[in-house]
Amino acid sequence: MSIRVKICCIESKAEARLALKYGVSALGLVSHMPSGPGVITDAAIQEIAELIPPGIASFLLTSKQNAKEIILQQRFCRTNTLQLVDEIPIQDYQTLREQLPGISIIQVIHITGEEVIDHAQQIAPHVHGILLDSGNPNLSVKELGGTGRVHNWNISREIVQTVKKPVYLAGGLNPQNIAEAIDSVRPFGVDICSGVRTSGSLDEQKLSTLFQSIQQVA
Repeated sequence: MSIRVKICCIESKAEARLALKYGVSALGLVSHMPSGPGVITDAAIQEIAELIPPGIASFLLTSKQNAKEIILQQRFCRTNTLQLVDEIPIQDYQTLREQLPGISIIQVIHITGEEVIDHAQQIAPHVHGILLDSGNPNLSVKELGGTGRVHNWNISREIVQTVKKPVYLAGGLNPQNIAEAIDSVRPFGVDICSGVRTSGSLDEQKLSTLFQSIQQVA
């Protein structure tokens, strides 16, 4: 099997170059969030996105919840992929696709319980892909990613098996559990943030070990 690897929470050009060195398929750039790590300014996102070569996905993680604001943000940041970490009105997906042709739309589904399986199936026809994470948007201060927690992979596996779109797996992944995660869920791709960091910074040794583990299971 071939597995795509997305390294998220990229904070600088140096981190982007380090991740690219190991052959990542995608880089995640985090804009304003109510909580969680890796937040950088839209100007910094634009600068990093400019150095990402063709063929590598540049993900803008946005917590905005209406199409107009999301469109303006993407046009400024100039990434080739939108990662919507919160819910938006269903009609806004069509607006995004019409106004941002060529931009991939990935909707995050936070695995809070089995009820999200139906939700993922309802959203899938409107987006290019889904990303399964361990946040909780129902808290007073929303958790929309970067929790470092593993969620119920049985639920994730059922979503992978039933939606007809690429599915990324996120949430507490690291070099030690990545092989088990891939074997259990069989996702299109994996998304790692805190699992390859030490004291908040991208750790080359952890990055190297992660890719070794992925190559073995693949």
